[in-house]
Amino acid sequence: MTTLTFRNSRGELVDIPTVPATKAKSEFGAVLDNAVARGAVAITRHDATKAVLISYAEFESLVKSRSPALDDLSAQFDGLLQRMQTPGARKGMKAAFNASPAELGRAAVRAAAKKNARTRVAALRRR
Repeated sequence: MTTLTFRNSRGELVDIPTVPATKAKSEFGAVLDNAVARGAVAITRHDATKAVLISYAEFESLVKSRSPALDDLSAQFDGLLQRMQTPGARKGMKAAFNASPAELGRAAVRAAAKKNARTRVAALRRR
């Protein structure tokens, strides 16, 4: 039995076992138990992964991450709107609309440099 690596619902890289489709068909109960215990099992046909059987917990995590609840989206929107209504945000928007193209370009370069620096620091922390 070979293994396949994937990122689980907790963000951890884990190895999941692979089983041939014929074994999955003939020993489905054992394969299902394995998927529940490990989070997932890859099913192969002719040594190529064709499907992945995942536990219900992994499925729920996938669904939740792809479709946030309306209440969550409303709360995110309200928070964003509140941050946009501050005096600092108003001042920033006024400055942006009154800026020349050259000033906008310099501001974009500064923002990109800050973002690149944060990305490099985050990458170093992950090592």
